[in-house]
Amino acid sequence: MKCPSCSTEDSKVVDSRSIQGGESIRRRRECNACNFRYTTYEYVLENPVKVIKKSGEREEYDRAKLEKSFSIACEKRPIPEEKIQQAINRIEEKISNISNIEIEAYQVGGLVMDELKEIDKVAFIRFASVYREFKDIGEFQAQIEDLKE
Repeated sequence: MKCPSCSTEDSKVVDSRSIQGGESIRRRRECNACNFRYTTYEYVLENPVKVIKKSGEREEYDRAKLEKSFSIACEKRPIPEEKIQQAINRIEEKISNISNIEIEAYQVGGLVMDELKEIDKVAFIRFASVYREFKDIGEFQAQIEDLKE
């Protein structure tokens, strides 16, 4: 596991905990080079799902991309990491209920928007502005008005 701070691959596990009723493991790690501490999660990926991009290209579903999207949208927002991980787990469950083979990228984006709308309106607007490719302030205003209803 590469350290997110210095990219060294040498780390030690400081703490491990079973989460989600034994379905996943949360590990606190410490980099042996720079002493940076970070958290990793282990879980079983039963059937790798392919995501169909706008271009038609297919790539294997990657939880890390989903986590990064949430991280960017929720940056500097008062949202506990546990709440984000729970949302990602719900999205993954919905993805597997939709299809065990392939899913359109826009469907994954829609699931992310649904979760963010419930978690934090500001994070939702951040994600929506990129996902829906807002071109002007009017599109932001329209989305904000939709949230008020």
